[in-house]
Amino acid sequence: MIVCHCEVVTDRDVRRSIDNGARTVAQVCGATGAGRNCGGCVFSVKRLLCQHGRSVSAASITEVAGAAG
Repeated sequence: MIVCHCEVVTDRDVRRSIDNGARTVAQVCGATGAGRNCGGCVFSVKRLLCQHGRSVSAASITEVAGAAG
């Protein structure tokens, strides 16, 4: 499934970044390229992080949302 349409990042790409050590939304977005343009995918990235039992801080979401705007 495509998570980020702007950068064509899939859920597999997100999971791979988590498996490689990404622990925040900002880290996943930095590793995959997701969230760099419109930021509409940030909450999907957060959901995938939560499904994999990783911690997600509100600060990491604000960081990415600010960078997209």
